[in-house]
Amino acid sequence: MFENSVSIKKGLYIVPTPIGNLGDITLRAIEILKKSDFILCEDTRTSKSLLKRYQISSKLISNHKFNEKKNLAKILSFLKSGSIISLISDAGTPCLSDPGSILINECLKNDINVIPLPGASAITSAISVSGFSEKFFFYGFFPEKLKTIEDDLRLLSSLNSSLVFFISAKKFNKIVPVIKKFFLDRKILICREMSKFYEEFIRCTVDKLKVFNQQLKGELTIVISEKKVRKKSSQELSESDKRIIKDMMNKLSIKEITNLIHSNNKVSKKKIYNYCLKLKNEN
Repeated sequence: MFENSVSIKKGLYIVPTPIGNLGDITLRAIEILKKSDFILCEDTRTSKSLLKRYQISSKLISNHKFNEKKNLAKILSFLKSGSIISLISDAGTPCLSDPGSILINECLKNDINVIPLPGASAITSAISVSGFSEKFFFYGFFPEKLKTIEDDLRLLSSLNSSLVFFISAKKFNKIVPVIKKFFLDRKILICREMSKFYEEFIRCTVDKLKVFNQQLKGELTIVISEKKVRKKSSQELSESDKRIIKDMMNKLSIKEITNLIHSNNKVSKKKIYNYCLKLKNEN
């Protein structure tokens, strides 16, 4: 399938799938899926269209948040017997706001190989085009209770990093007032239908954020910019400080004077140092 193809180890493979455009799958992912004995997926109907396109005939097992615990013993027995199993989600990288962590932890307890593949992710795609800080915190989907959302956003508002959220498009309007409450002075990016024909990126400041007038479908990826850090303005040298510096010029080095004055007030070292140089040049 691709250059430098190697024999595939037994175990569980975490395989990213396209977030929209079916062409966004790696050659290695296709090879792993074709050589898998079983493919664990959230919705067999969604996954079949991708597998059909790439002529992948491996057996599908429905594995979602409502049955993953029930499936656990059966899947572990397959893995222990030497099967190659791939875990995929409906879109993007598995285990990021998707089922899978329970199975992975059980595999690790049983010394079963867990092998991740790089690939598509709505999180990194959104961050890459945001223009915000590359240091980010991924929250996932908003919970149902508004009180919980408010409590979480209150905590997140103190972080000096970009924030990434998933939300159902039909729930977006409900969340707008809460976002405005805690992030009014920040920028926001709303990613819709990424990699698809109707792909859309909505950029604005949070204070100008509006609800959607029409009912949208699907899921949105939201990125809120990092917290603005206001630089503390440096104070000026007082007349008293200047007199002290003049008295010390013949006794201490400029470096020593700078450190001493700086340790006792909020004047920047640069201002103190430059003033000392000025006095020295005048003499």
